[in-house]
Amino acid sequence: MDIGQHTSHQYNQELENVRNQSLQMGGLVEEQLGKALRALMENDSQLGEEVAYSDYRVNRLEVEIDEACTQIIARRQPAAGDLRLVISIIKSVTDLERIGDEAEKIARHAISTEGLSTSLHTALRHLGDHVREMLRRTLDAMARMDAETARQIAESDLQIDAEFDVLSRQLLTHMMEDPRTIRDSLNVLWCARSLERIGDHSKNICEYVIYLVEGKDVRHTNRPKAGADVSS
Repeated sequence: MDIGQHTSHQYNQELENVRNQSLQMGGLVEEQLGKALRALMENDSQLGEEVAYSDYRVNRLEVEIDEACTQIIARRQPAAGDLRLVISIIKSVTDLERIGDEAEKIARHAISTEGLSTSLHTALRHLGDHVREMLRRTLDAMARMDAETARQIAESDLQIDAEFDVLSRQLLTHMMEDPRTIRDSLNVLWCARSLERIGDHSKNICEYVIYLVEGKDVRHTNRPKAGADVSS
């Protein structure tokens, strides 16, 4: 899909600018998540504080992009592919901002968590690596406007959900066996929940990429999981 094919050079530039800003925001959020996970894995409270107190940069970009998109809609009255582009950007930056919020939560837990056992460290690192890779591929598909890759990435969210369920059960067993671990285990659980939500937000962005390229709204069209009751 190509953008910037209008007789007005200024209009072309406005569309390109908001797209570039959204990609810049994505890169910032990806960096924040990487630092937050490193702070948690390495028990680095100073790095955790750095991430937690720099979330304002993500919020500021969201406001700037929303304002720019509003101005484009008001002044240019975009239609067809241009309108899909602006709508997709507005929706995507909302999910990117929420990913930033989840990264901030992980960073704050990194500040208060004293350390992880080997088993919890391994399980959380695996989930974190999977989510980071999903986000990286999502942003790449967003940059290249690659609907087919976006569709494949969206489907991989089921694996993240399954990993989260396994880790949750492991944490419950850990707390039952040794009540002294309850505080840190709960911190790990909240971090795992944040990672699972980041997977959901990445999936949302992939769906917006599909909508942008193909004009299809594929939200809420996934087949039910095996064993799910679809009669209600």
